[in-house]
Parts: sequence; structure tokens; C-alpha cells
Amino acid sequence: MVQAIHTSIKGRARYYVRELYRSVSLQKYLERSLSQYTEIIGVTASSLTGNLLVKFKPDKSDAEIAVLIEKSIANYQQQKPESRQKALEAEEQPTENWHLLDSNSVLEKFSSSQDSGLDSDTVSQNLERYGRNALVKSKSRSDWSIFADQFQSLPVALLGVASGISLISGGFADAVAITGVILTNSVIGYITESQSEKIINSLQSDEIPSALVIRNGEQQKIEIEAIVVGDILIIENSSYIAADARLIETDNLSIDESALTGESIAVSKNTETLTGENIPLGERTNMVYKGTFVTAGKGKAVVVATGKFTEMGKIQGMVSQAESSQTPLQKQLDEVGSQLVLLCSGVCGFTFALGVLRGYGFLPMLKTAISLAVASVPEGLPTIATTTLALGMHDMRKRHILIRGLNAVEALGSVQTICLDKTGTITQNQMIVAEVHIDIGIITLSDNGFIKDNNNNNIEFNPSESEALSKLLQVVVLCSESEVIPGEDGKYEVKGSATENALIYMAIAAGMDIPAFKAKHPLIKTYPRTENRNIMTTVHKTEGEQILIAVKGSPEEVIKICTRVSKNGEVVSLTQEDKQALELENERMAGKALRVLGVAYAYVDNGNENPEHDLIWLGLTGMADPIRQGVAQLMEQFHQAGIDTVMITGDQSPTAYAIAKKLNLNRNHKLEILDSSDLAEVGSEKLQALCQQVDVFARVSPADKLQIVQALQGKGKIVAMTGDGINDTPALKAADVGVAMGSGKADVVREVADVVIEDDRLETIINAVSRGRTIYSNIRKSVHFLLSTNLSEIIVTTAATALGLGEPLNTMQLLWLNLVSDIFPGLALAMEAPEPEVLNRPPRNPDQPIIKRSDFERIAVESGVISTSALTAYSYGLLKYGQKPQASTILFMSLTLAQVLHTVSCRSETHSIFDRERLPDNPYVDGAVVGSAALQLLPLFIPGLGNLLQLAPLDPLDWLVIASSAGLPLIINESTKTSSSSL
Repeated sequence: MVQAIHTSIKGRARYYVRELYRSVSLQKYLERSLSQYTEIIGVTASSLTGNLLVKFKPDKSDAEIAVLIEKSIANYQQQKPESRQKALEAEEQPTENWHLLDSNSVLEKFSSSQDSGLDSDTVSQNLERYGRNALVKSKSRSDWSIFADQFQSLPVALLGVASGISLISGGFADAVAITGVILTNSVIGYITESQSEKIINSLQSDEIPSALVIRNGEQQKIEIEAIVVGDILIIENSSYIAADARLIETDNLSIDESALTGESIAVSKNTETLTGENIPLGERTNMVYKGTFVTAGKGKAVVVATGKFTEMGKIQGMVSQAESSQTPLQKQLDEVGSQLVLLCSGVCGFTFALGVLRGYGFLPMLKTAISLAVASVPEGLPTIATTTLALGMHDMRKRHILIRGLNAVEALGSVQTICLDKTGTITQNQMIVAEVHIDIGIITLSDNGFIKDNNNNNIEFNPSESEALSKLLQVVVLCSESEVIPGEDGKYEVKGSATENALIYMAIAAGMDIPAFKAKHPLIKTYPRTENRNIMTTVHKTEGEQILIAVKGSPEEVIKICTRVSKNGEVVSLTQEDKQALELENERMAGKALRVLGVAYAYVDNGNENPEHDLIWLGLTGMADPIRQGVAQLMEQFHQAGIDTVMITGDQSPTAYAIAKKLNLNRNHKLEILDSSDLAEVGSEKLQALCQQVDVFARVSPADKLQIVQALQGKGKIVAMTGDGINDTPALKAADVGVAMGSGKADVVREVADVVIEDDRLETIINAVSRGRTIYSNIRKSVHFLLSTNLSEIIVTTAATALGLGEPLNTMQLLWLNLVSDIFPGLALAMEAPEPEVLNRPPRNPDQPIIKRSDFERIAVESGVISTSALTAYSYGLLKYGQKPQASTILFMSLTLAQVLHTVSCRSETHSIFDRERLPDNPYVDGAVVGSAALQLLPLFIPGLGNLLQLAPLDPLDWLVIASSAGLPLIINESTKTSSSSL
């Protein structure tokens, strides 16, 4: 069945294909086979819905395209299953050092032509052999997978065992109640994680871009996924490169490769064949790569790799190989769960054996063992941990930070080392002019305009006051390929390379009317930069008879062709001393991490065949990729929080060092830098040692970044990694916490990250660190509370059995007790405010358990006090009523209310609740205590619920005993804590 069900515009239709529904193999087959037809521009199929979206040439009808679809389906159905599979598996594409081959050899390799490209038959063959030019998208977690993950923790497993035992022994109501707690926890976790997953996935772009190619001697616009090896790409300014390709023609072509290499400065490209071995990706000037961006110029290139065989595809392959690690909280909760398993098994077995030896019946002792199993498992632990982390996620979302998983919030608070990508993360990845050196001295630019350094006294400066600066601005405007488009609001839109755009914006800041000035000086000729000539020259007409020569480029090369210099409004000879001074100034500016260009000009007679000589020197311009606002202060905050900062960049060592020095990247102000060229000679063990000493890694590749992160983890560090480009993704996935900047160019960056900073404000990470540490501290308080209260239940039950006092609490009472005294008070403790010194403490040792030995000692004391007080009240009830429901009710009320009041004591490990200067109020704890107490009294007023719990009426004296038994443990435990804190 093929039916066009929707047509939005001519040349685009959506079809429904019955056979396509739930057939992944047919989906892939149709996408590949239909792309072979010249009538079809692009194909996207869905095996989930049976829909097929086809883009085709406007002169074709929906019916004609439907015939082609039916033909493809018929061919598919005629094939044997093994033939279908073989047809779907893409062959390995040919691999060569394409940058070492001349362009003609590359064209011959793919049977292509620079002027006519591939023919239709070759396109079909290559598409069939090698597959579509598409990267495999990371699969989103399914709803079922997210829900199933909620049942992975040991506490939930223990609850499941307790529920099963209750069901087997006839306690259907008990089993249903325990199962309800498990489902409640799972629903909370599922809703939170699924919402976050949907938000992050919504950031992905669904647009399928197109590219220009030459096929059959004609220029065609096709879908990027339909590009094959051997295609001739037409490269235009301000476009993305669709596949890896060898350049065969260039015209002043520059490419921004920062998303792939991390290098912030655009790379000039040419067609010259390279020589040598192990040429880094960023230095292959005759190649262009998928996912990079054209900043200036144009050209042609023959495609040498598509899809997963491109450099970007290889990086994505590394992403799939990099394994995500467990967060510290996961490890700690697993450890606590293991301890609970041992405790539960030992106590239940001991009590069961003791009861049988004392002559109790088998079934009564089995019920007692079930009661202990319920008592030993803190039902509230999964809910409290999940909800606490969910609240952290919600809080971060309000601050434009998206958290993919619950545990990523806590893991941020555990980070010991943060690896920061430079370009686009520390810096803005946007060049600006920082300094200009002319005859009158140094001019700097700020938001307030031009500033002149006058003997260390900065004063505002009008560019029109200096003839040299005015002329420099005119020259850099003319010697540029950036496109300047006037806007309706009087502002300009500038399109071109980052470097030239920065110079244009400087001229705009000086008040120049760029379009008008360029119109008065029309371009005659351009001499672009080449591999052996690092300057650019443009020739322009003027209003007079002379021709204006505008030059900018490498200061050393520009100085060589200058014989004069503009000083104080006059043109004088450029002496050798002047040249030496300029060279020193160039070195000074380069040492400040500036990209320095020399600027010169001349007026010559029309017809001058050699314009690049006898020029007039104007000055130096220094450009920088500015550090993001607040990053320097952020480094101080990281250091104050005990977090080591490491910068990883594709930039050169001097640039990286200068930026790291500005940031005070090392807290001890002793910077250590390592170039990637040295990493190849370093073994894994030595690298682990070096990583603890090195602050800056320069000229690194994606594989180097992954290696650095893994080396730090090998030394036991909890590592966070930030990034915004495809080159960062392997390290982002391998890190304990991968942090993606929201404006990253590649969807895969956000797909693999644990945290997405939506507004690109790097400093918000410190808020997440603070929140993460607070969450961990609050979970410790909740776990402490749960263990101490549940241990008191075990002590009471075991002691009563050992002393022959019968069954003090039944299973339903224990479950009710835990629901009342665990969940709401535990959640209230999770809402404790951050402690003032939370960022003044170093990160915790990841090997340190969530509950230390000293904590267990404290828990034992607190549980002992609560149990003793409750057993005393129970003894009173036995003496008064015997082994009747009234005695059990007294114990039930005493123990529950004592546990509820114990919430107050668990707010701080060291400080008393009476020390209000150091312990802020927590209204959630107040509400939980009052609410839980009221809930505990509710069964007394609802007969049906009271009968279910087997409660009996009590007299006023009984309630006085209960109140005393509940309040005394709080006073004792607080007094011991106060004394311990005062030591």
C-alpha cells in the first residue's frame, strides 16, 4: 500500500507504506534504493509509523514517485533475507592519505571529473556499496528502559523480597502495601528522568541540510545524506562542509575547524599536495572535513569519505566505545544496600532460630522474621534518594542547566578535577581586536570605545585624531572579504572569517560607513594568502588617477615589503631600528595570546605590475578570542572548593599558556603545560602521573582528550569534562560528568553529555557543584535517620523475642511505622538548606562510604536510646494489660513518635538544634514532624484502619507514658551530640 497522505509544498510528499511499519530492514532499503533515482532529492523513512517522506524534483507528480516506491518494495520482497542483509551492510570505503596525493590522482581513484563529476550509474553504485552520508544518531532511552532502571537498586530489590515473603505467608495486604511503596518510588524517578530526556532531545535539529554538487556535468542541489564518494562538492562562503573531501580548486578559502580540532583560528586552504608523515588534522591544508564551517572564499573538492568513515564519524565511533562510569552515589547506595542485605539475613535468621529453640511455632516465627525483614529495609531510602535528586534537577532547570540523569546532580558535587575545553567554553570563539599599535602608541578597544595608553594613564581617544589609525581602519576594511549588510536599525550584519569580522567591527565602532567607503574604492584585484605567502593584498580604484594598495598579514612578511612609515601625519623612511622595534612589539603582543597582523598601504600608478613593494607601514592589530566574562572568578571558586582545573585545547602552546596564566589556572600559580606531541611517547602509567601535575594540554586531538580524562580517572579522580564540539564527545561520555555547552554545533555533544548548560554561562557550574554537595550531605542525613530508626525496630523486635515477650509489633504495624516515620521526615531532611561553608570544603574522598564507621557508632547509640525507651513503655503495658493489643499499641505509638522526633536530631551531625546561629530553620522538618504525628494518630479515629493495624483504646496515663517515652530519646541524643560537638 502506497498512498500520498500529505503534500505541504510541491516536490515534497509523505506516503504511507503498510509494509514499512515495524520493518527496519525495509526502512533502510527504501532510503538507500530510492536515493538512486535522479528524480528524488531526499528520502526519510520511519518503521515506527510506516510513513515515508520523499523530496523530489518539482516537475514530477506524487503518482510518479509512488510508482518508484512500489518498484523498490517489489525488488525488496523478491530478495532473500540474506541478500537483503548483505545489501544493507555498507562496505568499507577506500582509505588513503588523501592529503599526500595530488588532486588528479584522487579524481582518478573515484572515476570522477572536476568539470562533470560522477554519472548517475556511478552514484547509484557508490550509494549501494558505501551507504548514505549520515552519522548514526545516539539512541534515546525508551520509556520502558527509563522505567525499568528505577528497579535496579538493592533497596528496591530488598523490598521486593519482603513483599514476596509476605505474599507466600498469606500476608496479602502487607505485600500490596510494600509493592505500593516500590511503585511510588519508580513513578517519581520515571517522570523526572523522562521529562529531562525529552527536553534534551528537543534540542536536536531535525533539519536535513542540502549541498551543491556536480553530477552529469550539471550543478545540482541534493540532500547531504545522498552525497557519495567521488562527488564534486561546490564550496561556498558561510556554508557547512557536507563530507570529507580533497580540495581541487580554491579561491581564498578559509575554514573554521574548531568543532573538529578545537583550534579557534580559521585555517586557510589550498590545493597544494602535502609531504611528510603524521601530519595533524589541523595542518592538512588541502582537505576539508564534514561538520566544519566555511568562513571565507569558495572552492571545489572531491569527496573521499562519507558517513561513519569521515573524521567526525570516527569520533562518534569513539563515543560508542567510551563507557560511562557509575557515579559515587550509585556506588555508595549499592554499598549500603549490601550492608542491609547482610544485616537483614543475619538478624532474621538469628531471630527465627532463637524463637524456634524457645518453643514458638514455626509459622509465628516465620511471620516475625517477615516483620524483621520489613523493619530492616528502609522503604523510604529509594524514594528519598530519587526525590532529593529530582528536586536538584528541577532547581538546576530553573537556572538553565539540564540534567540528563538523576545521579549527575550528585556527581557534580563530587567532582575533584574539571577539564575545561578552551575554545567556545573558556573563550567565546569569537575574535575581537584587543590592541592596535600605531605611531602614537598603543590603542585598546573596550565597550566604551577607543582607549589610548598615555604613560599608563588610559584616556578616551577619538580615532579621527590620528591619521595613521584612520588610514589603518580604511585599509583593513578594504583588504577584507567579509560581507557587510546594513540593517534596518542602523546596525550592520557582518559575514566572513572571524579575524576579518573583528577588524570590520573595529571600523564600525570608529563610526565608518563601510558600504559607502567600499563603494568609493571598488575592488580591482585580490592577491589571496597562499601556503608560501602569508599576506593578503587588494587593489582598489580611487577618486583620483592613482590606485590604492591595501595589505594585511604576517607582521614579519609585511615589514619586509615596507620602506616607509607613517609618523605624526608624515610619511618618512622606515629605518632598520624601526623594523627591530616593530618586531619586538610583535613579540610582545603575541606573548599576550593575541593573533597579530601587520597593516600597510601605498598609492601607485595605474598599471603597476608589482604592487607589493615600497609600502607605507601603518601599524599592528592584535586580536584575541576573549575569555568569557566571569571565568577568571570561576577558577577562584573552583580552587576554593578544592577542585583542580585543567585546560584542554587544540590551540598552540603559547596561546594556551597565556590564557591559562590570565585565569590563574593553577591555585599555586605554577603552571605546567604539555604539548600533545609529547603524549605519543608517554605510557598510560606515566600519563596518569603527569596528569596530576599538568594544568594545560595543548594541540590535543579527540583521542588525546579521551586519554587524559581516563588517565585522571585511573588515579581515582572524579572528573568533569566540558565541551561544545564534536571533538569533545568521546571525553564527555567517558568523564564522570560530561558538561555540554548549549550552543554546541553538533547534536551528538548534547546527546552524550550528562549536563547541558542551556544559556552557555560556564559559571553556573559552581551552582551545580554547591547543589550537588548539599544533596549528598542531605542524603547522608536521611540515610542516617532511616538506619537509626529502622535499627531501633530491629532491636525492639529481637529483644522482645529473646526475652520471651511475644510479638511486639506485627508486619502491618512495622510497615505503617516505616511509612509514617521514614518518607516524610526523610524528605524534609533532604530539603535542608546549603551550609554556608559548603564551597569552602574540599570534595569528599570517593572511596569514603556514605555512612562511615563513626556514623554507625553514632547510629547504634541513638537506636539503643530509642529502643530502650520504647521497650520500657512496652514493659509498662505488659505489666498493666498483659500480652494484649493495648500493650502492643503503647509500644507502637511510643516507637513511632520517638522516631518522628528523631528527625529533628538528624538535621546536623555536630550542631545542636538549639544553636540557632549555625543551624537555620527548616520549615519542612517542622511540617513533617507535625504531619507525621497527626498521621500516626489517625488510625485511632478511623475504626477500619485501627482494626487493620490491631490497635486498642488507651487511657490518659498510657498517653503520658507514650509522650515521655517519645520525648526522652530526643533530649538524650541531643545532649550527647552537644557534648561531642563541644569537645
